[in-house]
Amino acid sequence: MALTVDTVVAMHQGDRKEQQDRVGLFQHPTRRELLLAVLADGMGGHSGGAMAAEQVVIRAKQNFEAYSPSSETPEDLLRTIIEDAHVVIKLTRFTSEQDPHSTACVLMMQPGRVHWAHCGDSRIYHFRSGQVAAKSGDHSLVAELVRTGQLSAEEAEYYPHKNLLLSCLGAEREPRIDIGCADRLRGGDAFLLCSDGLWGHLSDSEMARAIDAQPARQAARLMIDQARVRGRGTGDNISMAIVRLVENGN
Repeated sequence: MALTVDTVVAMHQGDRKEQQDRVGLFQHPTRRELLLAVLADGMGGHSGGAMAAEQVVIRAKQNFEAYSPSSETPEDLLRTIIEDAHVVIKLTRFTSEQDPHSTACVLMMQPGRVHWAHCGDSRIYHFRSGQVAAKSGDHSLVAELVRTGQLSAEEAEYYPHKNLLLSCLGAEREPRIDIGCADRLRGGDAFLLCSDGLWGHLSDSEMARAIDAQPARQAARLMIDQARVRGRGTGDNISMAIVRLVENGN
């Protein structure tokens, strides 16, 4: 059965003084079957974080528009987007007084297959029929402590340095870039890119169920409302991009 794509990008400033997240969704200018989603959570003081995140989206759009499957693999495209954005963010230090940094999530969908890449603690989820099929691993200290068995998942919830990143764009070290993919896609598959302003307040299963149960726009609105309530006046910037595959007629 033929599939259609249901998409949305959504943002909320939360209780912060500035929106430093950026998110975008782009269709390839000549290969209309290709779709790119990108999300970045900027860090670096007033306007510095926003500038860093904006560079991630700009590089993603420009590199994607120049992408040709005959000369470049999806993995190469996604990796180059993050590497190029990292270089540009580092160069902005010479033209501003900020110390800008950013996370990055980039996902490209083509018929039957999706590839993604990320750096930092913004996440990419693959949901299948309301369940988590895959998710990216955070490049953070607390996530590394959990991975190495030094903290339990329960202890990680209350760890005092949850926001300390081990890799991001704009740092002195080259960014760590993790790559993932999914194929044999079918109706009920959905992909979520989101900043920690969302996943910090909702469980994986809550997000999976919300996206499976309703169209992308309504799911985004519901999840933002839930995150705002649970933030209790101290909520971070929230951003997300949702890409759902729906069987025609549903």
